[in-house]
Amino acid sequence: MSEIASNRKSRWSPYARHVVLIAASICMVYPLLWMISSSFKPETQIFTNPGALPTELKLDSYVDGWNALRISFSTFYLNSFLIAVLSVIGNLLACSLTAYAFARLQFRLKWFWFALMLGTLMLPYHVTLVPQYILFLNLGWVNTYLPLIVPKFLAVDAFFIFLMVQFFRGIPREIDEAATMDGCGPWRIYWRIMLPLSTPVLATAAIFSFIWTYDDFLGPLIYLNDMRSWTVPLALRAFVDASGGQSLYGELFAMSTLSLLPVFAVFLAFQRLIIRGVALGALKR
Repeated sequence: MSEIASNRKSRWSPYARHVVLIAASICMVYPLLWMISSSFKPETQIFTNPGALPTELKLDSYVDGWNALRISFSTFYLNSFLIAVLSVIGNLLACSLTAYAFARLQFRLKWFWFALMLGTLMLPYHVTLVPQYILFLNLGWVNTYLPLIVPKFLAVDAFFIFLMVQFFRGIPREIDEAATMDGCGPWRIYWRIMLPLSTPVLATAAIFSFIWTYDDFLGPLIYLNDMRSWTVPLALRAFVDASGGQSLYGELFAMSTLSLLPVFAVFLAFQRLIIRGVALGALKR
């Protein structure tokens, strides 16, 4: 009897796990589906009809939301893409150079600086927020994109550095030695050998950097005052009246749905590279 019971339990356990995972997935995805559904509802039915499926489909929220603010929403998209693309370039150049130095070059107090760099991962962003703002204010960079872009060219993202260091350590040193015998210096080894062999981890860093920068709200909120320089997250905030007045929820949900499209497109297009880069970077020594 015990064998029969155990066989039945083992037979039904995969189905039970799938049921639990499906239920959990529905709970996680439902708010997103409700937002997308509400973007097609009339303003009066968003909160009176809480169902996931709209009774009628209307595109008024998308048309009105695109030009609801004083500036077209396309300007906010261009601003976000400009900051995100320049941040990706800065992170790839600066973090890969720093990671190459830690993984391949020898210099004094190397492990001390590496440990100090890793320690910044445990430092909350809010701790350095006030000193950074005072610095950029004295430099005259407030209300410009420089505070959001320039630090990316100074290797401030320790997570990407650590990921690339782990990947570079997995590349055989014999390749460096052979290149040195052929007359290559550290710079040519980095540019001609290390970078072409590190496509997975570079792609992973680029994707995460793009998504995190595109979705960033706090940084642009602090440094950008002019509406013409706002990014998409700041523009979405403008649809909600903080004073308690009338808020444009239909337009907010419509523009929020459109703002998710670039993130979904990047993630779905490069999903395999993300998994491969993280896995290789974590496993290689």
